[in-house]
Order: sequence, then C-alpha cells, then structure tokens
Amino acid sequence: MEEYNFQTKAVREGANETEEQEHSAAIFLTSSYRFKSAEQAADRFANKQKGNVYSRFTNPTVEAFQKKLAALEGAEKCHATASGMSAIFATIMTLLKPGEHMIASRCMFGTTIVLLNTIIKKFDIQITFVDLKDLDAWEKSVQKNTKLFLLETPSNPLGEIVDIEKLAAISKKNNIALAVDNCVMTPALQKPLALGADLVIHSATKYIDGQGRCLAGAVAGSGLLIDEISSFTRSTGPTLSAFNAWIVLKGLETLKIRMDAHCKSAMKLAIWLDDQSFIKKVHYIGLESHPHHSIAKKQQTDFGGIVSFEVNGNREDAFRLINNTKMLSITANLGDTKTTITHPSSTTHVRLTDEEKKQSHISENLIRISVGLEDIDDIIADLKP
Repeated sequence: MEEYNFQTKAVREGANETEEQEHSAAIFLTSSYRFKSAEQAADRFANKQKGNVYSRFTNPTVEAFQKKLAALEGAEKCHATASGMSAIFATIMTLLKPGEHMIASRCMFGTTIVLLNTIIKKFDIQITFVDLKDLDAWEKSVQKNTKLFLLETPSNPLGEIVDIEKLAAISKKNNIALAVDNCVMTPALQKPLALGADLVIHSATKYIDGQGRCLAGAVAGSGLLIDEISSFTRSTGPTLSAFNAWIVLKGLETLKIRMDAHCKSAMKLAIWLDDQSFIKKVHYIGLESHPHHSIAKKQQTDFGGIVSFEVNGNREDAFRLINNTKMLSITANLGDTKTTITHPSSTTHVRLTDEEKKQSHISENLIRISVGLEDIDDIIADLKP
C-alpha cells in the first residue's frame, strides 16, 4: 500500500480476511493449528512451507498487527512482543553476546535503566550510559566491541532529544545497530527508520492501544534483524497474545487522529502552565523555550502529549498538587484517552538510585502529565490550586 497516506494505511493495512470476509479483523484465539497431513506439518515446522504452526510464534491476528505497524513505521518487518520491556530485552539479547558492549542514554524509562543495571549485566554485557543529547559522548564512548546504541527520543518524562540523523551517522560509521524507542512519538509523529535508525521499539501499551486496555510491545526494522529477534522470542516465549494483538491492531486505526488531539491539548496545557506562578519550570518540547525545540521541529511532525513540570518547592508540594486534582487519574501509565498524572521520582523512576535520578534530572518536585482527550479547559481547571 505504498501509494496510500498514513491514515489510510492505518485503517486498511494488515487485513487477513478469512472465507467469511469479515469487515473487522478477526481474533484467532487458538493455541495450535491442524495440518492436512503429516507431510504438511513437517514442512511447516521446517519452514519449507508458509503457514501457522503454534500461536507462540505464528498467529493471524498477531501477524495483522505486525504488518500494519511495519507499514506505518516504514519497516520491512515487525515483531510483536508481550510488552514494551520484553521488546527491549529481546532486542538487547539478540544483538549482543557476553563480552560485548552497548551504549545507552541515561534519560530513559526507569525500568529500562533497571533492566540494564541488574539483568543485562549478569550476561557479561558492558554498558556505558551517556547524556542523550551529547553526540560527542556517544562517539567517544564507542569501543571495538560496541554493538548497540539504545535510546528513547523524546525521553520520558523530560522530553530530551537527540538528533537521530547525526547519531545514525556515528552508528553506521562504526557498524553499530541504532535502536530507538519511539513510544512517546509513535510513527504518527516520528519515523526513526527514515532518519537512519536500524530498529524502532514500542511499548504498544501506550499510545498505540491508546485506551489503557492491555500490554503489548513491538520491534520494527529490517527483515534480517527482525527475523533474529523473532527467533529469540520464539524460544523464550515473551510473544504477544492474539487478544492483545487485536486490541492494539484496532488502536492503530485511530492513532493519527488521537495523536493530533493529544498534541493540540498538550500545547495549550504547556502554555498555561508556563504562565503560572506556582510552576518553576515546564518541560514541553513544543515550547520555543525548550532547549531541543529546533531539533524536534526537524525530525518530528508535532510535539506529543507528555507535559512535565516542576512545582515550586519539594516532593510534599508536588504530592499536594497531585492530590488536589479531582478528575485526572493518578497512575503511572501514559498514552491513554484519560489524562494521567504522576510523580516520576516515586513511581516510574523509583528504583533508580539518588545519583541515577540526579543524572537523569528526575527531581523531587517534578510532575508528569500525559494529556488525554478530555476537554482541555477541564484539564486545566483540575490543575488550578
């Protein structure tokens, strides 16, 4: 469907119609499949014949989601996983062997940092953390055994950004795979592969579902890399269920429309917050005052739905503002139709050490809002002291 635009692909790509010619995607809730003969079963298991074998690694509903997301990201292939974290884990374990080295941004989701520091290191994989925006630090940290650059841009929750094209030039010069977590922007607002990345990683739990209904993850990129990642999850098991695949598949159909609405309201909220006396600083890449605003304009089509800000005071003052809201949902999830509010230091980044929080600029007076689809005037009214 190369000739169609994004929204048309989001609605029409990935259809796996059965003989019933259903108009909406079917859910294939089965663990296994029957074969017409022992010979066909043997050929399927030997990969000599295409077709379904076992739903841990072949399922028509999951395949439909993978095809649609691949089309939207501009990828050759996509592989779906049980969650965003399993997508990150599978990518790292596929691309690195014991004794090899990776470079990661220290400005990432707290659990990603914990994964690297506690589990990945057990496999004798060396990790160097750098400031996301510092291209010199990325290049100077490259070693002969460096195999992966891992980052999210914009970062969660502060919206820090790296120039993907320039970082891709460094990775390609050194024959290093560049994996970009595109959860915050989604392919509706940013296309890392077109900017030179090798892999795009998603927590489809967030904006791709868009309604907080299930967990899902995905990795998209070249056919060669995705086949290797798929082989890893086939043997280890963190693959996506058919039911969850059906949910995120339907979520993709409205992704662009929802992201446009999230962005519009987030900008209005950021402008209002920036003018309030009880706010110390607003972190929203759509504001011209944000240090990475110009890079965002170059590699994104809009600025996303995450608005973070620091209140005057400390943790107690941040908690007071959060507890004073009546409509906003106090939860650490993001990308929902419902606006969510959280205190990153004590939730999403709670397992980081004090030094790691400091390096990631996660302060005790920082609050993150994932702007939903309610009327923006009602969201603002709920935040007024």
